[in-house]
Amino acid sequence: MALIRASSPLSRELQRVFPSRPFQVRFWDGNVAAATEEGAPTFYIRKPTALAHFLAAPGTLGLGRAYVDGSLAVDDLDGAFVVVDEWEPPALGLGDRARLGLAIAAAAAPGGLPKRPGLELILRGERHSAERDAAAVRYHYDVGNEFFALFLDESMTYSCAIFSRGAKTLEEAQRAKLELIAGKLELEPGMRVLDVGCGWGSFAIHVAREHGVSVLGITLSEQQAALARRRVEEAGLSDSVEIRVSDYRALPRASFDAIASIGMAEHVGDSQIDVYAGTLLGLLRPGGLLLNHAIAALDPDAEPLEDLFSTRYVFPDGEPLPLSRIQLALERAGFHTEHVEGFREDYAETLRHWARRLDEHIGEAEALAGVQRTRVWRLYLRAARHGFTTALTAVYQVRARRPA
Repeated sequence: MALIRASSPLSRELQRVFPSRPFQVRFWDGNVAAATEEGAPTFYIRKPTALAHFLAAPGTLGLGRAYVDGSLAVDDLDGAFVVVDEWEPPALGLGDRARLGLAIAAAAAPGGLPKRPGLELILRGERHSAERDAAAVRYHYDVGNEFFALFLDESMTYSCAIFSRGAKTLEEAQRAKLELIAGKLELEPGMRVLDVGCGWGSFAIHVAREHGVSVLGITLSEQQAALARRRVEEAGLSDSVEIRVSDYRALPRASFDAIASIGMAEHVGDSQIDVYAGTLLGLLRPGGLLLNHAIAALDPDAEPLEDLFSTRYVFPDGEPLPLSRIQLALERAGFHTEHVEGFREDYAETLRHWARRLDEHIGEAEALAGVQRTRVWRLYLRAARHGFTTALTAVYQVRARRPA
């Protein structure tokens, strides 16, 4: 009597309803739904739990949960993103959908009801309140400074590098970005600069050293601030650079000559973007310049934030806004926009470098952050790159001036 494997009905249904398959599926019990195209990625369903995750949260969140807990694996992450985002399966009738759903449910049954991976974060409280924003930032950056150092350049710059102006290495491209922003802000010796979302201090250190300005850098991450202060001290710039743990909304009114906000506005959210713009205007002297460098959403039909894998596992409450929304907030606050420049392809290249570097240090990453979190980051860096290469997202630098 032939052995009937648990996944056999599902394997047959996949091959029946999807006669053309740009992917291969290998099941835990040996069944294979082969691809019909050469070079197609293979999805390994290692446990029935993977199917249960997909039933509990159909779409990218369910797939992401299964990948994080190891019940789903792929041999080509980049190829898998192409399948998930671009493959258009044939329209299925009600009967075919029911048969496929029953086959998935039957194969998933041995796995039982899945538990969300422990890494998944669901924040409570008012979205984009100071307290919730702080919790979101801590979740992201408390992975550890040593973990980020595995894939960032030596300056620990954690934003889009600029390759399109001749840089060949990641280090060169990040220096080019820092200098480009300094130039757009028209920095001169003796000026006072605010660095909103200063990270590990790369911009603050660069402009203090190269342009003779004094800088206040703010972050919500204690771990970031500790390393940034140490790097400032090692650079001999303690008299010029102060790193403070603070929300931008908590800063007292001041008179800065220039403000840099690099990779921070995408965490502000639509509900607070007008407050953000108005707060920064109030911190600038008349005639002062703001450089806002942020990821922008280009697809108005993107799935809701609550269903996105990255908001649960990487950037809680991350909310890239359309460029037009950023512009509207700046104009409402009273800024005059002087220059806008996009770097979508540069960010795709930056993420290619980061993903490769993380892969080269995979053992160290797992030792520092654990196997599951390392899976999250390998997935996230490629997902983000795919978003830029397919024009789902972009990044823009907006230079705006407070009128005199």
